[in-house]
Amino acid sequence: MQPSAILESALYVDDLDTAEAFYAGTLGLERIARAEGRHVFFRCGKGVLLLFNPQATRVTAPDARLPVPPHGAVGQGHLCFSATAGEIDDWKALLEARGIAIEADFEWPNGGRSIYFRDPSGNSLEFAEPRMWGLQ
Repeated sequence: MQPSAILESALYVDDLDTAEAFYAGTLGLERIARAEGRHVFFRCGKGVLLLFNPQATRVTAPDARLPVPPHGAVGQGHLCFSATAGEIDDWKALLEARGIAIEADFEWPNGGRSIYFRDPSGNSLEFAEPRMWGLQ
C-alpha cells in the first residue's frame, strides 16, 4: 500500500492575523476555517494548507471537541506550490510588486524552475514546476 496524495500540509506562524492577510491577500488562497488564537486553514487546489500557532497546538485545548494530539514545530518550515513556467513569471512579478524579496530563482538540473521567498513568519515558500520531480 502507498498513500495516494498529501491531503494537508502544515506551517507554524508567529501571528495568525498577519499570516492570514498574507496567504489570503497576497497568495489568494480561500480561507476555510479559523479558530481564534489557534489556527487558520486554507484551500489550495485539491489540498489544504494548515497554519498553526505553535504555542496553542503544543497543548490539548481543554474544550477540544476532537482528540487531535498536541503538535508543533520550532523554526522555519518549507512549502512548495506547484506552478507552470508562465505562472512563476507572474508570481515573481506580483511578489516583487508587493515588496516581497525573491531569495532564489533558478533552473533545476533535471528541468523545471523554482523561485523562493518568505512568508511573514520566515517560512520558506517556493513556486516550482512539477517537472523538477518528473511530474506533469
